[in-house]
Amino acid sequence: MGAVVADDGPSGVKAPDGGWGWAVLFGCFIITGFSYAFPKAVSVFFKELIREFGIGYSDTAWISSILLAMLYGTGPLCSVCVNRFGCRPVMLVGGLFASMGMVIASFCTSIVQIYLTAGVITGLGLALNFQPSLIMLNRYFDKRRPLANGLSAAGSPVFLCALSPLGQILQHEYGWRGGFLILGGMLLNCCVCGALMRPLEPPKKPEATKEPAEKKVKKKLLDFSVFKDGGFVIYALAASIMVLGLFVPPVFVVSYAKDLGYQDTKAAFLLTILGFIDIFARPICGMVAGLKWVRPRCVYLFSFAMIFNGFTDLMGSMSVDYGGLVVFCIFFGISYGMVGALQFEVLMAIVGTQKFSSAIGLVLLAEAMAVLIGPPSAGKKRRKLLDATGRYMFVFIIAGIEVTTSALVLALGNFFCIKKKSDEPHTKEEAAEREELNKSENKTEDAKVDSIEVEQFLKDEPEKNGEVVTNPETCV
Repeated sequence: MGAVVADDGPSGVKAPDGGWGWAVLFGCFIITGFSYAFPKAVSVFFKELIREFGIGYSDTAWISSILLAMLYGTGPLCSVCVNRFGCRPVMLVGGLFASMGMVIASFCTSIVQIYLTAGVITGLGLALNFQPSLIMLNRYFDKRRPLANGLSAAGSPVFLCALSPLGQILQHEYGWRGGFLILGGMLLNCCVCGALMRPLEPPKKPEATKEPAEKKVKKKLLDFSVFKDGGFVIYALAASIMVLGLFVPPVFVVSYAKDLGYQDTKAAFLLTILGFIDIFARPICGMVAGLKWVRPRCVYLFSFAMIFNGFTDLMGSMSVDYGGLVVFCIFFGISYGMVGALQFEVLMAIVGTQKFSSAIGLVLLAEAMAVLIGPPSAGKKRRKLLDATGRYMFVFIIAGIEVTTSALVLALGNFFCIKKKSDEPHTKEEAAEREELNKSENKTEDAKVDSIEVEQFLKDEPEKNGEVVTNPETCV
């Protein structure tokens, strides 16, 4: 691994927008499903763990919290690993970590050991898969990227609907230890998804047009220059505010229904409705975001999705019966799916391909800090408010205000502070690469080769996409 250079993707390579990219999309769909659904699916084993170790529910809830903290908080570490070793090797190691953590957890004899195995090790493994899969999706798709992001994001609700019932079956048939062991085996599929992430390299040129080997430029493992981009700073700030309230309604809606006097099964069915709507909302939103008129204004569509989500929370706070909560879940599922489909598409559009690997790691870290610092105090305030009033209305109102505020920060920040320049490279490095590509194309015209071959080469070259190749550093 010592000879591997920074994995920023080959410069000047046109994204295939199909071909092997569909296999990459399939892998990204599975990885996204595991990453977001697994922390929630593990919760079905909490009653068994409480009985086994004689602990409280809050103690077991730390497992899911640690999983999410590792998924978000290790963003910069994942960026460094990807830029140093490449996406495929990082994902293969991450798949082994994710599986190994659950397998070892099945033999644990204390809750602390489960924190370290199912929480830290599995969480790190999922993080090492999630971020590289998004980076590869960004490299394989350009014109169809919004649709690809929407389809991959649909993995989250699909896997949540599948893993939760599966977890209940495994717990009933094999107990929590057998369930952990089987889930650990399932996570080995992350290695299969990692194997699908073949690197892109430029098409080979005829011998007569080859230039002397260029000097390899040492690139940064974690590029903090993204903070010089005003659009990135605004996005990171808005995303940090958004996560404070975005995940609150799905957590409280079941309790809300129970508080209104409805049965447990009827209350739990609300999450099924929300997840079902979410499955279809994400790819449909991806298709809309890919339209010619919409795509240049994708950041404002993302802002609208967040305002829609916040407004839905505010309206949902006024629900007084089960029918009102059903309507709330339908509209929340639509808005939640829109946010899920657009969040990484907008980040890709802001920073570009070359800096996306560093940008996503830093954004996830900012969101993790917001989740870890904000909710402890905000959560206590919500609980106190809930205990004092006995009504869930105010919890939903606070969540709606937080998400709406993030939308206003993103929309107004971009409208007043960012001057859009169309058809210009995002960085100086990209501008230099384009200039070098133009020079190399001009030099080919002067090459002393057969005129027929030159004519054919110049005719075919613009149409060539990046070719999928393997090399000693990235092959399985």
